[in-house]
Parts: sequence; structure tokens; C-alpha cells
Amino acid sequence: MLMEFNGLIPKYFYVTVGKGLSDVSKLNAFDRALIDAGIGQCNLVTVSSILPRNAIEISPVKIPAGTITFVVMARMHGTKNETISAGIAWGMARQVNGDLGYGFVVEGEGNCDRNELEDALRRKIGDMAKARNMKLESVKMKIVDLTISKAKYGCVVAALVFVPSDIVSI
Repeated sequence: MLMEFNGLIPKYFYVTVGKGLSDVSKLNAFDRALIDAGIGQCNLVTVSSILPRNAIEISPVKIPAGTITFVVMARMHGTKNETISAGIAWGMARQVNGDLGYGFVVEGEGNCDRNELEDALRRKIGDMAKARNMKLESVKMKIVDLTISKAKYGCVVAALVFVPSDIVSI
């Protein structure tokens, strides 16, 4: 028997990145990175890494201030003279028998360059598909990096943002 589920299944998402610097604190660098990413006005709730089968990727939209917003997020803090990076990879997968599957989202961060992080993200998302006996159809990535030279603290964020359906007009 097929049961109906009325849980929170996101329909729309977008991916964004941001970077921030501060001489005050790590928190303020994080806040500036969120502002740069366009999600500094949201109440963010981090979730794990499954992308619903029918989720639609859209261009970034303005989410009203105070909205509780679900994200898969990578964040990396650093201090003066460090290079930091954060990234998100996402993609849809099929069952090996060809049946429809769903998608995966992986996050990564570190004191590394873009190429190292890209390699790590590819390995992570590939392993998620392999663990479920699924085959990735495509993989997209968004990576941000920052060399902290003009401030005491720095932060980079990369987020896959699940957009509340009631604010999307397609």
C-alpha cells in the first residue's frame, strides 16, 4: 500500500557562495560571508545531503528577513595570511537498473585550494552514490576561496538553499 506523506519536501533550490572579512571576530566574518551570499537575513537550519527527485534548481531569489530557511552549508574560518575554501557539489542519480532516484549534496571546506577541494567533493558525491548502488547522472559544483590579507578574520560559505515554495513565482 502506498502511503501519502505530507512532510517538508522542498521543490526549489539554488546554490550560492560568499566571503567575508572582519577585524572584530570570526562571527562577524561569518555574518559578512552570509550577507555576501545573499542569505544573511535568513534564519538558517542546516540539513543533511539528499536532494528530492523533483527538486528544481532556480536562480537565487530574495528570501524575506527572518524566514526559517533550510540549507546544506559548508563554512570555513581562517585568520590573517591563511587561504580558506568552501564548496558544494550536487547532482541527481538513478538506480543502477535505470529507475528514477534522487540527488545528493556534499559540502567541503579546508585550508586548501580550489583544485584540492574539487577533487574531495567529487570523491564524496561519488561515494554517496556508490553506497546506495546508484549512478550519478551529472554533478555541478560551486567553490569559493579567500586569502585573508586585509583583516584579522575571514570566512567563506557555500550553501545549497532550499527555497520556501510560497516565495517562488515560476
